[in-house]
Amino acid sequence: MNYIERKEYLKQLIQLRGTPDIKVITGMRRTGKSVLMQQYIRYIQTTDPACNIIFINLQELEYDELHEYHALHRFVLDHCRPDKENILIIDEVQLCDKFELAINSLHAKQLFDIYITGSNAFLLSSDLATLFTGRTMRIEVYPFSFAEYCQYKGIEKGSVQDSFDSYVLGGGLSGSYVYKSEKDAYSYIRDVYHTIVLRDLVQKYGIRNKNELQQITEFMMDNISNLLSSNNICEALNKSGSEITRKTVAKYISCLINAFVFYEAKRYDVKGKKYLSQNSKFYISDLGMRYSVLGTRNIDYGRACENIVFLELKRRGYDVYVGKLYKKEIDFVVTRQSEKLYIQVSDIIADEKTFQREVTPLLQIKDAYPKILLANTLHPEYQYEGIRIINIADWLLTP
Repeated sequence: MNYIERKEYLKQLIQLRGTPDIKVITGMRRTGKSVLMQQYIRYIQTTDPACNIIFINLQELEYDELHEYHALHRFVLDHCRPDKENILIIDEVQLCDKFELAINSLHAKQLFDIYITGSNAFLLSSDLATLFTGRTMRIEVYPFSFAEYCQYKGIEKGSVQDSFDSYVLGGGLSGSYVYKSEKDAYSYIRDVYHTIVLRDLVQKYGIRNKNELQQITEFMMDNISNLLSSNNICEALNKSGSEITRKTVAKYISCLINAFVFYEAKRYDVKGKKYLSQNSKFYISDLGMRYSVLGTRNIDYGRACENIVFLELKRRGYDVYVGKLYKKEIDFVVTRQSEKLYIQVSDIIADEKTFQREVTPLLQIKDAYPKILLANTLHPEYQYEGIRIINIADWLLTP
């Protein structure tokens, strides 16, 4: 299998090195957390060979006895070198029962720079405050971006647009890239989906009705970038014969978000400058998962592009909201520290009616923050009445 260096994540890890925080590397299954930690270990070994690295992968049989937290604690202390910097990295930490007791004790001794990774459903961001008594710093690992996909595939600049279409359908789970046929690649992605939704979440939350969870997941997959709520999802499923309640729908949505299967974008009233509590949009963490489960017969490229842009904005550290302006919608209102952007996303805007539909909401915004329309223009960037019009593939490749 081919590997690429995930520079942005490595940069985050390097910047956090030596801080007293417990560094928690999270993200959906099969997004490359373990490979990332191996790359970080190689970096430390290269730049600081005197450092004492204690690396434990609890999936490997030789560490089987460390699945008990007292044994894990003893093993780490036995390998500590008081005369050196000690870096502790534990992969798949959730396989150790009551691992948090061992981690908290080791952290309290102030002898280790601690990094842990874990399966998405068992090391949730919502659990960190209750699991650990020390301060935690979370690094979330996403599936491959389009730029990473091109790097992995060795895509030349002239082939970028064809590659974008392939990325839309195939997604960013790099484990699927080793398969030569679409059928086998989708089979791999489907297995990841089943492991997360029908095993991890069922086990974590004691879910009794797998069929209801699967129905909700597939309904949300089919409705990426549509405004949804637990009420309208419940109503839709009830019409198809389900007896599920709104409360159960809300619970399952929360489970899916916690496991990084979906991300929520809440609404923001641009004119009133306030956040809205009703209805949100949900974007899937990887489009390949959507098409491997639902099929590729009815592809809405506009919604797929919107999903890809949303994930890229999250990778770049933005807070992302869905904009409301009068009766119109702005796909994304994004903020990062003092920075603010308004972004519309479309597929093809060659038709004048489509173009005007996309730019009109942006033109109605009266403040001076930058406004961008991302679409498959296949042309260099240009401007229309102050709005930057950018080809999506080019934007994705430009940090």
